[in-house]
Amino acid sequence: MIQRIQTLWIVLAVVCMALCFAFPVANYTITPSPEQQVEATLCLVAADGGDMMAQLASGEPVVHFSQRLSGMPTWPLITLVVAIIAVAAVSIFLYRNRTAQVRIVSLAFLLNVGYAFLLFFWAVDRYADLFAMGFVPQRPEVTWAAGAFLPLAALVMLFLAQRAIRRDEARVRAADRLR
Repeated sequence: MIQRIQTLWIVLAVVCMALCFAFPVANYTITPSPEQQVEATLCLVAADGGDMMAQLASGEPVVHFSQRLSGMPTWPLITLVVAIIAVAAVSIFLYRNRTAQVRIVSLAFLLNVGYAFLLFFWAVDRYADLFAMGFVPQRPEVTWAAGAFLPLAALVMLFLAQRAIRRDEARVRAADRLR
């Protein structure tokens, strides 16, 4: 049946992964001088920012660094998010074949682990390096945003879905033994 608890967990995981497109992953701050501060935001889909050099020259107190100017490739992250959403969504409709559903949810879980690994160990550090390249050897201060924690919530939900599917399969096998 589609109205099982694992369906709710999978739908919540899909929603969490879809929200990764709406929220930034990390915020960066560099203070090249006491009166100026340069900020940047790492998002899955880069947004256009203003001209950073014009803002620096004008002496604005807060200058925004555009992610598009950095040349940071986010397509591996976007591809993984879309794959996780697609695989998890397909697993919702495999409720009649619980063994296949467990395998598909496990695949979504592994893809999500790969995404989290790329996000935390590749993307955030690489963007920090690209952002700091134009400044003194000062490393930016990184503040994690909601987009970094949503995949972790999706991991937990996929784990709970997998556990619920296995529990259902165990109940069905126990009922078959009693007949």
